[in-house]
Amino acid sequence: MFWAPEALSTVLAVRTAICSTASKPCRLEFADLAGSELREAPDGWHAIVPLGGAKHRLWLTELPRGGSSLAVDLLLDSNFGPRLRAAHRFWLALEQRPIGQPPIAQPIETRHRHILGLRAVDGWLEGNSYRNIAQGLFGKRRIPDRGWKTHDLRSRTIRLVQMGLRLVRGGYRDLLRRKGKEKDDPS
Repeated sequence: MFWAPEALSTVLAVRTAICSTASKPCRLEFADLAGSELREAPDGWHAIVPLGGAKHRLWLTELPRGGSSLAVDLLLDSNFGPRLRAAHRFWLALEQRPIGQPPIAQPIETRHRHILGLRAVDGWLEGNSYRNIAQGLFGKRRIPDRGWKTHDLRSRTIRLVQMGLRLVRGGYRDLLRRKGKEKDDPS
């Protein structure tokens, strides 16, 4: 799937560099990359480049000539941190070094909670009661016959449906950006 840089913070805007003799520039031959995808669109070229065990998403206004040096434009905005980490991972992959974790990777618990939220909202949109949704998510034996109105799984199910609704109504875009404090943010 191709994304635009304004939609996904880890899409890198790449262009032909103005060569410098100060250091060895990185070069990338799109034609020589096995498994890469390249697509022309009205806004330029979109590429998915598999390097270093990851897929790097690039956006180019024009394709660089073969053997050209590359540069990455990093916009100083609210997505600068994830974009910088994506650029660093791309550079590490070009240098054939270990690239580390994806810049917007979520902990497994967060991913699991999003999956439960989407499953819960699917059940809710189909007209199921919170009790039926909870039985589908957590198993029938965990749902009490009595005391359902005050049970913690009822509250959790309601919160999951609300979170799922937020995701369905456009909140899924927040998954493409990391929220909260950055790891290297000292404040």
